Amino acid sequence: MQKITHMQVWHLQLPVNARRDHGIGSVEHVIDLVVLELTSEDGTKGYGEASSWSVFTGSAEASFAALDRYIRPHVVGRFIGDRAAIMTDAGYAVAHCTEAKAALETALLDLQGRIAGLPVWALIGGKCRDTIPLSCSIADPDFDKDLVLMERLRADGVRIIKLKTGFAGHAFDIMRLERLRGEYPDFDIRVDYNQGLHHTDALACVRDVASFAPTFIEQPVKAHLFDLMAQLRDATDVPLLADESIFGPEDMQHAIDSKIADGVSIKIMKSGGLTRAQTVARMAAGVGMSAYGGDMFEAGIAHLAGTHMIAATPEITLGCEFYQARYFLVQDILETPFQVQDGQVVVPDTPGLGILPDLDKIRHYSVKKATS
Repeated sequence: MQKITHMQVWHLQLPVNARRDHGIGSVEHVIDLVVLELTSEDGTKGYGEASSWSVFTGSAEASFAALDRYIRPHVVGRFIGDRAAIMTDAGYAVAHCTEAKAALETALLDLQGRIAGLPVWALIGGKCRDTIPLSCSIADPDFDKDLVLMERLRADGVRIIKLKTGFAGHAFDIMRLERLRGEYPDFDIRVDYNQGLHHTDALACVRDVASFAPTFIEQPVKAHLFDLMAQLRDATDVPLLADESIFGPEDMQHAIDSKIADGVSIKIMKSGGLTRAQTVARMAAGVGMSAYGGDMFEAGIAHLAGTHMIAATPEITLGCEFYQARYFLVQDILETPFQVQDGQVVVPDTPGLGILPDLDKIRHYSVKKATS
């Protein structure tokens, strides 16, 4: 059994092609993320990505420090097969920093899979699907630009969108829903507030949006307002999804007990890794809740990790939103493109994550690096 001999961490800033407004914040110009590289005794390398958002999970600077300063001593010199023990130690080494822990588990699985000649999905339960329906978020404050994106999505075979609401007023949200329903009747439309509604207006706004019969309405109010989430759930026949209210299994149990939602958005970045994300999905399914494959502002490495996780998690049935590498980034960091065909993410069958990152691109976009 091989040991981990080296660990490198990069902080990247990747240019994006548009502004995106969500209920709790905006993103434009660049996204910040962290890439982790682990090297084994025979020189094999495994990669992970920590994709953060400061208003949601934390910052790239925090992820970088968590990996470089606090988690590194629990990784270098350890056996690759001791993944569960390494992740347990990392969990106690630094509080929170779920994105850093997701990057660590991804890199460990990628490394183990490449050495064993197995895809990551084979290491976490086995594959239950070959493709995953792709959803793309509609979030540009200039709606005309989003209508151009809609035509591109239609041409590419994508038929699921998630409209980001709650950042520019209720009238703007209703106008866009009317246009989308009228001009794109072949699309599955979902709605996501990202906590954007004020508690005094939430009930009326949710009821208005529900009249357009979206597939679900996601996280309309602040994450901690469990009582209000439960009331909103009871007030409409449209399924209510929780996102920011549920990070890991601990939050999932609280959400189940409080009956705040009909489903949950599963993200490895907020869960703290692939296996914890699977646990959340299985807890949801155990009480009849649905699950959706969400993401943060990610590049291709994180997309691949989420793809393998969903491929091995039959409880996630509402598709995924791994669209940034193809539709949002100016340039992704993989050697070959993240694979999407006819509106479906294709699950890789090659060892590890299936695609290596392009180290020249990582170096080009790097603003900070640490190695040992």
